[in-house]
Amino acid sequence: MLKTIAIIVARFVFGALFLMGVSFKWMDMSATAGYIASAGFPLSLPLAYLAAIFETLLVLAFFTGAFFTEAALLAAVYVIFLAFAFHGPSHWTGNQLEFGAFIDHFTFFTGLLLAAAFGPGPYALRWSFINRDQQA
Repeated sequence: MLKTIAIIVARFVFGALFLMGVSFKWMDMSATAGYIASAGFPLSLPLAYLAAIFETLLVLAFFTGAFFTEAALLAAVYVIFLAFAFHGPSHWTGNQLEFGAFIDHFTFFTGLLLAAAFGPGPYALRWSFINRDQQA
């Protein structure tokens, strides 16, 4: 029972965090594109839309449990990419808060890996490309 509750709470937290992030993207896509451009990426507006679509799909996966393991693994890679691209060592000079943001992404990454390993729990849509019965 404790495992089930923990998984449901984790799914809700992951979904809520990505929902907050994607909400800001959809509310002001030009600001998101500007932030992406400030990190040195070209085609910032298409990348902003791509990120918003991806995060919207993550929210759906975390809240429903559908494609949960796949979503957790993709989100883990995405979070590490974001850590280095937007909060990495080049951003630490003169701003120690960036180092904290960088470290926070690794905590999030670790939770996503655990979520992928444990799966969505019993109260989830069972849609997946990964056969959980054959996982080690």
